[in-house]
Amino acid sequence: MAGYGLPNEYHLSIVLENNLKKTGYNIEVINGSVSGSTSSSGLNRVDWSLSDPGIDLIVLGLGSNDMLRGIQPEVTERNLEQIIKIAKNKNIKIILAGMIAPVTHGKKFKKDFDAIYPKLSIKYDLPLIPFLLDGVALNPKFNQNDGIHPNKDGTLKISETIKKSIINILN
Repeated sequence: MAGYGLPNEYHLSIVLENNLKKTGYNIEVINGSVSGSTSSSGLNRVDWSLSDPGIDLIVLGLGSNDMLRGIQPEVTERNLEQIIKIAKNKNIKIILAGMIAPVTHGKKFKKDFDAIYPKLSIKYDLPLIPFLLDGVALNPKFNQNDGIHPNKDGTLKISETIKKSIINILN
């Protein structure tokens, strides 16, 4: 998450890094996200984004903008799968951060989109956060006035979710 509408100190990468350090993990978190990014744009920049030889782990959380724009789920899945393959070829561990769709684009779209993350998780034996925005999505307490982007409290909640997954990989 790029931190849309938030001051830098509340961008997810900074909050997550601070959260990990408070727990005793000295991990540098690099923000590779871009506001409004789709799985296609993520695929276009993955080689560059993963070019640093010091990258050990990525949290792959693309797809929500695909869903909001009504991009066909098979396109999103294909792009995510290519990103996974590139990261695996570089021996980078992956946590797959899933999204779920509302029925806005129809029940079939929702069914197909919601299946992407569990399917890829199983196929590539990846740890899965089933729904990255669990407890945050549609909750005004955790979202900015647009009702879509997390506020600072939402970012703190999402950081806790990701932190647990990272710690599980490390232990």
